Amino acid sequence: MRTQSRRTPRALCAVAAAGTLITPLLAGCSGAGAGGGSSAHSINVLMVNNPQMVELQKLTKATFTKDTGIKVNFTVLPENDVRDKISQDFANQAGQYDVATLSNYEIPIYAKNGWLEPIDSYVEKDTAFDQQDILKPMRQALTAADGKLYGEPFYGESSFLMYRKDVFQKKGLTMPARPTWQQVADLAAKADGAESGMKGICLRGLPGWGEMLAPLTTVVNTFGGTWFDKDWKARLDAPAFKQATQFYVDLVRKHGEAGAAQSGFAECLNDMTQGKTAMWYDATSGAGSLEAAGSPVKGKIGYVPAPVEKTGSSGWLYTWAWGIQKASKNPDDAWKFISWASGKDYEKLVGEKAGWANVPAGKRTSTYDIPQYRKEAAAFADVTRDAIAGAKPNDPGVQPRPAPGIQFVDIPEFTDLGTKVSQEISSAVAGQQSVDDALKKAQKLAEAVGKKYEGS
Repeated sequence: MRTQSRRTPRALCAVAAAGTLITPLLAGCSGAGAGGGSSAHSINVLMVNNPQMVELQKLTKATFTKDTGIKVNFTVLPENDVRDKISQDFANQAGQYDVATLSNYEIPIYAKNGWLEPIDSYVEKDTAFDQQDILKPMRQALTAADGKLYGEPFYGESSFLMYRKDVFQKKGLTMPARPTWQQVADLAAKADGAESGMKGICLRGLPGWGEMLAPLTTVVNTFGGTWFDKDWKARLDAPAFKQATQFYVDLVRKHGEAGAAQSGFAECLNDMTQGKTAMWYDATSGAGSLEAAGSPVKGKIGYVPAPVEKTGSSGWLYTWAWGIQKASKNPDDAWKFISWASGKDYEKLVGEKAGWANVPAGKRTSTYDIPQYRKEAAAFADVTRDAIAGAKPNDPGVQPRPAPGIQFVDIPEFTDLGTKVSQEISSAVAGQQSVDDALKKAQKLAEAVGKKYEGS
């Protein structure tokens, strides 16, 4: 769930609506600890169960607690479950949890509702944390409309294009350093069938505001489209939005993976790993799996920035970040935990204890100066860092936007709106209706949402 809420029944329902942005980091590692009673030397942390978080849980007692005397009681849950629990506890300001993992979708929304503690004063006093080392797009994405900072990133990601260098070489194909989407479409046609069973490209077609709509909305942005104009007029039936969506649907139908309407991040990752596709546009975090020890395509993949048309860049921006509940009775201890978990020394600790491939990267400039990390992530580190640095969450397209967000619109209704729109477009991917018909229905859905904000 990526939600924003105002303290109204309608908005609280929006908060409870579930939606996910799938990345390899969100796959099913599990672990849980009961939230204990708060005290001056104990904090309760509610977090998602991705591998990096589980690793942090393992390292906390022997390092953070040992050094500070602060006991950390973890509750670790799958993404949908943790989002639901966070929204309930923070909306009610129950204060059961001092710290929670929130994304750059929720943090501006929760901050507006008064559910989060601003952390600017902590950052100012904690000079060793070095806030300026945090990548600028991350700092911006975690700063609310009031200009205050409400979260610190644990790791970050953008999106880029991955392609088989060996297949391109055999076919005499050249990947531009900064490809356009039309160039990608041409290459997909030529790479289609390059090897037995290989398709030209894999693109998400699975319904979900955080599944298909994540990559598709970046295509819409760079083609010149937008969900809403600056006055909250829905623009899904505008020429640029139609052109981008038709392009995406045609590309995946002509040269994309089999069963595209049921393919999300996990399916495309599997196809790329198994040699079933020559290209894949998706999250930068996918590179870690492709380059992992034992991967059949390790060393065979090239990485270039997200394709563009009318914009200088088009990669998305996403982070799991730490936020302090406003009702926390232990905000000082909560900050000490965040400072440790998102600090420079923590990345070095993970590299030494769990391997440099497991470092929660994508948030600090200094990470990319660590020799061991650069060696381990040489194939994709610079492209990932540049993609994040070039992301513009407040200005992702060619026209002014009424709300921030690259692959989403940062309003609470987007979880429901995006999911419903994605279902219509996925139906077009499956060949069950035309793009025009899908967007006619989508436009009506978006108009109903936009009217709630007109004049605001």
